[in-house]
Amino acid sequence: MPFYVSPEQAMRDKADYARKGIARGRSCVALQYAGGILMVAPNPSSALHKISEIYDRIAFAAVGRYNEYENLRKAGVTYADITGYQFARHDVTARGIANWYAQTLGTIFTESNKPFEVEIVVAEVGEQPSGDQIYRITFDGSVTDEPGFVAFGGQADQVSAQLKERYSDGMSLAEAFGAALSALSVPGNGDSNEVVASQLEVAILDRARDHRTFRRIRTARLDELLSESRALTAPDPKTGSGSSGTESSGPAGSDAPADSGPPTGPDPSKSDQGSGTPPNPV
Repeated sequence: MPFYVSPEQAMRDKADYARKGIARGRSCVALQYAGGILMVAPNPSSALHKISEIYDRIAFAAVGRYNEYENLRKAGVTYADITGYQFARHDVTARGIANWYAQTLGTIFTESNKPFEVEIVVAEVGEQPSGDQIYRITFDGSVTDEPGFVAFGGQADQVSAQLKERYSDGMSLAEAFGAALSALSVPGNGDSNEVVASQLEVAILDRARDHRTFRRIRTARLDELLSESRALTAPDPKTGSGSSGTESSGPAGSDAPADSGPPTGPDPSKSDQGSGTPPNPV
């Protein structure tokens, strides 16, 4: 006969196992800015995405074991697509998807021998900033509403504390990006704290766009945004303090991303296939 283990001990062991797996990766952040919601994740891979589109105005971000959260992402796309087809597109909400993820992860945590080593954020951009929604779902199915910003995965407590100091309502895209970089560069969040554009995955939910609001920020626009955010935080040689954060009115200071091509997230009307299942968290 197998050895007896109390339910409390079994749940505690599962939780410790999942936390250790998630903590091996680097933290990600999602935060509101004046034009929508910004998501930033350290990710050296250009093929294995941590941030993706779920539906018209809804995005998904995750940390942990890639094959597990990729399966959850695809299942979420299917759930959103079926719900929109059966009812109406406006009936698909971040709250509904977050609750569905919470039920799924909670069932896996209680009934499976091995819990999923994942932490998820589901965000929805509203027509007004008051309508923005950010939900964090943990490995055991707990879901929380995160107003303004959230840091998840890795050393989330340290990153969240730094982000809280830099975050303010109504920030521009460059200011929000600078706050995210400052938070992700805290000591202890990964082996290297130096942030370069090639090591980042950045996406936004752009409030000004109709229908599908998800856009990735890449290449030249990402380098430009990185330069803008560093210029905002650079000390003024006359006053010894950083700049006021007011962006110029030229193209480089615009919040709209230069990448105006078609959305790169999964199309709800088409099937979506995974791109691999590496053994380690990404």
